[in-house]
Amino acid sequence: MLNVKLPTALEKRLEIVARKTGRTKHDVVVAAIVEQIQDLEDGLIALERLNDDKGDWLSLAEVKERLGLDDASERSDG
Repeated sequence: MLNVKLPTALEKRLEIVARKTGRTKHDVVVAAIVEQIQDLEDGLIALERLNDDKGDWLSLAEVKERLGLDDASERSDG
C-alpha cells in the first residue's frame, strides 16, 4: 500500500485527465507509474549495455547496411 500526497495543482490535473478519459484517478496513476518505471528500467538497461565491454559496436552506416536501409540522400523520388 502506498499513500501519496499530491500538490493541489497536480491533483486537479489528475482529476481532469481521469474525468476526460473515463478512468478512475487510481487507474490513471497506476498507468503513469507503470510507464515511468518501464522507462527508468529501459534507461538502466541501456546504461548497463553501454558500460558492457563484451558487446560489439556498430557504426550507424553498419546498422543501416545490416537493416537494408537507404540513406535519405540516396533515395530517388521519381
